[in-house]
Amino acid sequence: MQLNKFFILSFISALTLISCDEDDNGNAPEFEERDPEEQAIADEDSINNFLDTHFYNYEEFENPSDDFDYMVRFDTIAGENADKTPLSEEENLEMKTVVNNDVEYSMYVLKVREGQGQQPKFTDSTLVNYRGELLNLSAFDNASTPVWFDLTTLIKGFSAGVVEFKGATGYTVNPDNTVDFNDDYGIGALIFPSGLGYFSSSQPSIPPYSPLIFNVQLLGVNEADHDRDGIPSWMEDLNENNDIIDDDTDEDGTPNFADRDDDGDGTPTRDEIIINEDGSLEFPDANGNGTPDYLDPDTFQ
Repeated sequence: MQLNKFFILSFISALTLISCDEDDNGNAPEFEERDPEEQAIADEDSINNFLDTHFYNYEEFENPSDDFDYMVRFDTIAGENADKTPLSEEENLEMKTVVNNDVEYSMYVLKVREGQGQQPKFTDSTLVNYRGELLNLSAFDNASTPVWFDLTTLIKGFSAGVVEFKGATGYTVNPDNTVDFNDDYGIGALIFPSGLGYFSSSQPSIPPYSPLIFNVQLLGVNEADHDRDGIPSWMEDLNENNDIIDDDTDEDGTPNFADRDDDGDGTPTRDEIIINEDGSLEFPDANGNGTPDYLDPDTFQ
């Protein structure tokens, strides 16, 4: 799967390309990293053009055949499709602003069906069917069976888009152990610029600086507690910036969502909170200073 991050590999690749002397290979062009803000503008133009000149298979959703797989597919408005409604005019197309590496990007979420089950947080695990494409509609990745993804490990555009949907309300396990999900799961597509994808790093079948499309079906959601300290990972985003890496209360180099003793006082976080029978949480503040015990190194057992 090509959704996982690859920071170290991309850094090494870029460093290698930049450091090559022209004398080593007279035909090899020198790699030049583009400015993220300038590339964001260029990508936005490309995406807007795509939205104006393409449509999705809405007629198949309106009158589904018995063998329809309920996956979004795009095509060009031309020829026999000249009368189709462009994506830019679809009421169920939403624009979402996402900040990544201090740059503001616009991405688009096509909600064919939002879904009726659980809606994931940006730290959760999700069961997804998907197909990845470039703006020229060439496919670079495809999941033939549902895949579980930890959203914290994925490219920003995918994780920021999937959280706009909801999973199915339930499922049935068949005698052959296959699973049928209730027909109310989220269906749609994500369209986002390269700054929310792989940016300058090339991937198999994905050139550098490529805006990406993911057609998705969100089947299931599991709320994540990465360090199993009793606090869901999304609640460990203390500064509420949708980035759990920069929350490290005891400054020990391990973010709170992966740290079983968030304040480093020697008492595990799980022992400094209250987990009620219904799953709700309470956060005692023994000294009344406004800081919960699990984040206060001055309060410990």
